[in-house]
Amino acid sequence: MAMEHETSDIVGSALLEAFAQRGLQAALPEPGTVSVVLPDGSQARADIRGWRDHAERGPRSELARVAGEYADQAVAAFGRHAAAPAQAGGGAANLRVRLYPEAAFDEEMRAALVTRRLAPGLLQTVVVDHPDSIMPLNRADLGGTSEEEVFGAALTRSIEDEPHHVTAEAADEVRLVTIGERHRYVGAHVQVLARYVDGPLPYGALVSFPLPEYVVTHSIGGGNSVFTAIATLQDVTAKLAAAGEKPISSQVYWWRPGAYERMPEKEALYSGRVPDLAPVGVVFDDTGQSVSPLTAESDELIRAWLNDHQG
Repeated sequence: MAMEHETSDIVGSALLEAFAQRGLQAALPEPGTVSVVLPDGSQARADIRGWRDHAERGPRSELARVAGEYADQAVAAFGRHAAAPAQAGGGAANLRVRLYPEAAFDEEMRAALVTRRLAPGLLQTVVVDHPDSIMPLNRADLGGTSEEEVFGAALTRSIEDEPHHVTAEAADEVRLVTIGERHRYVGAHVQVLARYVDGPLPYGALVSFPLPEYVVTHSIGGGNSVFTAIATLQDVTAKLAAAGEKPISSQVYWWRPGAYERMPEKEALYSGRVPDLAPVGVVFDDTGQSVSPLTAESDELIRAWLNDHQG
């Protein structure tokens, strides 16, 4: 009878298969718990009741992807907690923020999860990164804590507790600054983007989120035309998104520093606000001599730049 129950457990079977694909032996001692044998031979357990609720709400066609994302988060969390002593306080210490494509969650899932729109096409979602609870955070689990406070704590932990590196390089003579690391919380650094861009910024900056592990930026100005800058970042972003796992977006955004950036950094993180990001893009004609903006904001940016660089 136990074997029959396990076979009929489609969600549980998908999760076990996801761990197996990553070279890890996993079992379900009970429906709400997964037990994983780690590479060093030790075992780790996680409460998957919340994740089951999340997975069962989604379409069957997305189950393998959702199970794979959970397994990836679990493997990363098990590794981090094995390498360092447990942090005192629990709770907020294990909150993180991940970026997802807006299409990743339907309306019902967005209503159930602690998630918000960062920009057109992008969602920020609070997740719990802990061996005992690795899943998107449900609004029902907030208790008396506000979403602003939860997002603030999750952003702070993603930015300050997770490692990251910053590299600067030129692509077609356009200077790009990349914030990166192997974990999936790098996108949180958009909330402190002023740390990574060169000022002054009369036109703001361009930014993209091709993969969970990368944020790519370019400070508009200097010796590059705005056309070249947008086109170069479009190309770099599209190539990264196409080559990596779980791409977020190939869209380029125009970051316009404003009220959010004028707040003290900690206050901004807990404010419930997000930076001003507008989708931009350009397309050249077959001759490469004529360029067209793809959005109203693209036209606005180009006109502002041309107003200062013509005549």
